Amino acid sequence: MMDLGNWMNKVLIGWGVDPKVANTFDEAIIAILMVAIAVGLDYLCQAILVGGMRRYTKHFPHLWNTLLMKRRVFHHLIHTIPAILVYVMLPVAFIRGKDLLFYSQKICAIYIIFSLLLALNGVLLMILDVYNGKEKAKNHPMKGFIQVLQVLLFFVGGIIMIAILLNKSPASLFAGLGASAAILMLVFKDSILGFVAGIQLSANDMVRLGDWITLPSGNANGIVQEITLNTVKIQNFDNTISTVPPYTLVNGSFQNWRGMVESGGRRVMKNITLDLNTLKFCTPEMLDTYRKEIPLLADYQPEEGVIPTNSQVYRVYIERYLCSLPVVNQDLDLIISQLEATEYGVPIQVYFFSRNKIWKEYERIQSDIFDHLLAMVPKFDLKVYQYSD
Repeated sequence: MMDLGNWMNKVLIGWGVDPKVANTFDEAIIAILMVAIAVGLDYLCQAILVGGMRRYTKHFPHLWNTLLMKRRVFHHLIHTIPAILVYVMLPVAFIRGKDLLFYSQKICAIYIIFSLLLALNGVLLMILDVYNGKEKAKNHPMKGFIQVLQVLLFFVGGIIMIAILLNKSPASLFAGLGASAAILMLVFKDSILGFVAGIQLSANDMVRLGDWITLPSGNANGIVQEITLNTVKIQNFDNTISTVPPYTLVNGSFQNWRGMVESGGRRVMKNITLDLNTLKFCTPEMLDTYRKEIPLLADYQPEEGVIPTNSQVYRVYIERYLCSLPVVNQDLDLIISQLEATEYGVPIQVYFFSRNKIWKEYERIQSDIFDHLLAMVPKFDLKVYQYSD
């Protein structure tokens, strides 16, 4: 085997260096030169291989090669080439310095393993990118599961690197961890709870990306932006961001508005409280006036033998008015009912569904409708109850 250390020793002595100094630094100089060559080789490989892949991706931007470049999988893999070369060449450099050879090879091995871990992590992120591009990703977010795999990947990689440093078998270290399981459970408690909660949220379809959820505590009321191993990120309607642990949603209660969003309308349920003293039976003259002045009641005829009250005719008007509005979904429930009278009057409950579910428009629609209904109350010789001292 070629002895680079002896060669460098002769070169140094030939340059007039004292033999004792040459014997001390010859192999160290060779090691430094090898590292410099390895770094240069790394830059060369990056320029040729990664640069070539980048140019190929620019001209032929397929999914996989684009993601390989985005997640830097090639970059990390190519870092291992010079490290492997140095690892193989170290025995040639260190013939006498066995301890230096031993520790230098350990450093190279750890560097190689770390680069491979980064490359495998990039592959996991690629899988997540591909999955997120699918339609079902919205219903079953995968980020939490990928994060669990990342934790396991770096945990196993860390154990292997520690085993190399300590010159022990990784299996013996894993066996020794059994006694420390309680400590590990404590350290990774949030991650374990988040992982289990993430499985429950996904399996039971409790929450999806884009869902509008409300927490009863009032800490969050907005759209789910991200579901990870440890947090669910919610953008509130005031544009603030709330983050809650996934197990909070599993262990507690929260309101998911997805059913409303996916349905044909958003519910409106409000009361108009009439003054009890203004309720009365309608005379024929009153009915004639209603028919003439209110177009929606032009054909109104009470049932034979029934004398309607002005409140009853008002309820009929409300129903006809809502049925005439395009913004009201006629395929869903539309109920106008009288609730039990209280000391504050007689509540008329108006229950229907707005086709428009966007918050701003929804509020405008129901406000316009109830403005109209309140303004129509005097037309029926009724009054809205209003408290006064």
